[in-house]
Amino acid sequence: MSQTVDFHTVSTAGLDSSPVAPAFAGLRANEARYFKNKYDHTFAVEPASAAQSTVDWVHRILETERKLVIASRPLEATMFQVESLKIAYVFYESGLSINVMYALDDPKRRAVGFKLSDGMEVPAELAARFKFARQKSKLAGTIRGSYFIIKGEY
Repeated sequence: MSQTVDFHTVSTAGLDSSPVAPAFAGLRANEARYFKNKYDHTFAVEPASAAQSTVDWVHRILETERKLVIASRPLEATMFQVESLKIAYVFYESGLSINVMYALDDPKRRAVGFKLSDGMEVPAELAARFKFARQKSKLAGTIRGSYFIIKGEY
């Protein structure tokens, strides 16, 4: 059952088991606001168990491209298309959000992004491999992010 993410009234629903649930809910709301403002897309998520194909697709890209396995449990996921972009998100219990932006018409516009909720430590599997930049968000406090370019076809 999908849940629309409201960025006006931030809710921790679906993220309650995360130790950084309030900041994580803000991060999720920040993403929802971005897609609403830029593409007029309503951001909705499902429990990860109901979106297993999305979780599997993201995990396959991580494993194939960088031999990465995320230790934290996926809580929610979503996949949608805006314009010629296939977008997927997986939200993990630790407060980590991973998104895949996959341009269907341009292999040079494909990337995986990592965002860390305010208050969480950098996961061990990412710490030595990525540098994280900081950005401020009214909804999420300080978000730390990093990314890598996807080279393969998925």
